[in-house]
Amino acid sequence: MPEILKVSDKNTSEVIFTRAAQILACGGIIAYPTETFYGLGADATNEKAIQKIFAVKGRDFKNPISLIISRTDDIYPFVENVPYLAQKLMAEFWPGALTIVFKATTFVSTLLTADSGKIGLRVSSHSGAQRIVQKLGRPLTATSANLSGAPECVRAADVVSQLGNKIDAIIDLGNTPGAIGSTIIDVTTTPPIILREGAISRDKIDKCINL
Repeated sequence: MPEILKVSDKNTSEVIFTRAAQILACGGIIAYPTETFYGLGADATNEKAIQKIFAVKGRDFKNPISLIISRTDDIYPFVENVPYLAQKLMAEFWPGALTIVFKATTFVSTLLTADSGKIGLRVSSHSGAQRIVQKLGRPLTATSANLSGAPECVRAADVVSQLGNKIDAIIDLGNTPGAIGSTIIDVTTTPPIILREGAISRDKIDKCINL
C-alpha cells in the first residue's frame, strides 16, 4: 500500500507537505488533491520520475503532461515567451483551474511535451497543491491520478482502488470538487485556442481577452 499522509494528532499539515516534498525530491510519485481532481505528482525536472508517471497510468507517450507551478513568475525557464493575452489570462485566472499552453524551452522534457514543443502550466488554487509545490521548489506534474481511460478520482480511496501499490504516497486532504477538469487554452496561436472547456467557461475567457 502507498503511504497515506493525512492531518491527524500526530501529523500536522506542515509535516505532511514536508514529507510529500521529500518523496518527490527522491524521484517518488504521489497523488495529491487539486481544485478539480486528485493529481499524480512527480518532480517535473526528473526524467526518470516522469517516465514512472507514464508507467503508473499506462499512458501513451504521445500524450503530453501539464504542470503545476507555485507562482506566475515560475513559468521561467519553462516557456520561451509570454504573449500579452497570456499575461491577461494569468492575471485573471491564476491561481485557478486554467491550464495555459506555452511554447516550451529546451529545458522541458520532451516526455512532458510529447514532442509538440509546447507545455501546459497552471498555478493551482488548492492550498495543499500549492504547499507541496512550494516545498518541492520545482514544478509538479498535474496529470489526473487514475489509470488511462478510467474515471478521475475525487477521493483518496478512489486513488488507492485504481493505482494501489504503483505510487509511493497519497496526500489525503479530503474530497476534491471533481465534476470537471481544468480549462486548457493554447496561447501559442493567434488568437488563442481553447483546447478543452472545463471549470472556467469559454464566456469568461472570451470576456477576459476580448474575443
